[in-house]
Amino acid sequence: MTAPEPDADRAITAIYGSEYRSLVRLAVVLVGDVAAAEEIVQDSFVAMRGAWRRLQDRDKALSYLRQSVVARSRSTRRRAAAGPPAPAGAPRLPDAGQQETGLPDAGLPDAGQQETGQPARSAVISALRSLPPRQREALVLRFYLDLSEGQAASAMGVSRDAVARHTTRAMAALQDVIKPGS
Repeated sequence: MTAPEPDADRAITAIYGSEYRSLVRLAVVLVGDVAAAEEIVQDSFVAMRGAWRRLQDRDKALSYLRQSVVARSRSTRRRAAAGPPAPAGAPRLPDAGQQETGLPDAGLPDAGQQETGQPARSAVISALRSLPPRQREALVLRFYLDLSEGQAASAMGVSRDAVARHTTRAMAALQDVIKPGS
């Protein structure tokens, strides 16, 4: 058995402190369930600790975490789709403005919320929920997390061209659902 690595533990603790909330928000948008999102992120941190020797660079560690969160979110969605329907009272993605587990707007960025009213935020959340999973992943990674196409491609495990296609299709779908000025 190898000895614990205090430097690794400190680095992971620092990453956890600075990135946990944004990773949970990412997972909430992808799976639509706060409890499942928190479990996905926690499992991703545990997996990263096990792979720490290969991830000495913090940027690589964050990229690893995003990729792990996206992959685990996909797995969770597949299991949910294959299993029995959720009970009527099962937790879901909160409506805009709702504060569940301290996560503001559970998936919507803070920018521009003063100008956008509650009905508009609800429409955006509903529209995001209606997108196919890969399109939703591409939009969230590109515009919510402000990642480059290359970073989003790495997190999704696809090519940059695939990210561009998913993003373009998602934007077109959202334009059909969300009409400006409504």
